[in-house]
Amino acid sequence: MKTFIALLRGINVGGQKRIPMAELCELLEKKGFKEVRTYIQSGNVIFNSSETNEDALALKIQEAIKAHFRFEVPVLVILPSELKQIFNDCPFPQEKKEHSYFTFLFTNPDKNFVEKLTATSYPNEEFLITPNCIYFYCTIGYGKAKCSNNFFENKLKTTSTARNYKTVLKLLSLTSQIT
Repeated sequence: MKTFIALLRGINVGGQKRIPMAELCELLEKKGFKEVRTYIQSGNVIFNSSETNEDALALKIQEAIKAHFRFEVPVLVILPSELKQIFNDCPFPQEKKEHSYFTFLFTNPDKNFVEKLTATSYPNEEFLITPNCIYFYCTIGYGKAKCSNNFFENKLKTTSTARNYKTVLKLLSLTSQIT
């Protein structure tokens, strides 16, 4: 058994795609996942599985959600070690890192899109694009930022899901308790 983290995109936001976490845990346990836990309502799931293929796990979760809740949700499955590496690779100094957002990319963005986006800048906002994450910091608050998750998805033509520093830190803590 290995421990994994599933990041669900766009659930329980503004009343859209509502998924109660207790119901999600129960659903995933019925599908064979072990020690399923969630953290807050934004779609952070920690679980154990004998399946080791992250794409296969993501597909299994997506299909279970679609069959049970009747809507589609993009799912990214990563290992705790991958999350830790992404977290540690954050380019910002600690005081900025603590107020940063980690936008996890479901696929590597096209180099041309990355170059075009990197050439632009917005006041009070900084970002660095890597193959699997966009590190984002803004001084005006995420809700007022130009560079939202939807913005990055649109510009890079890829699916992504964002988590703040505290959420990533908590996921790392929770996975260390069961690995």
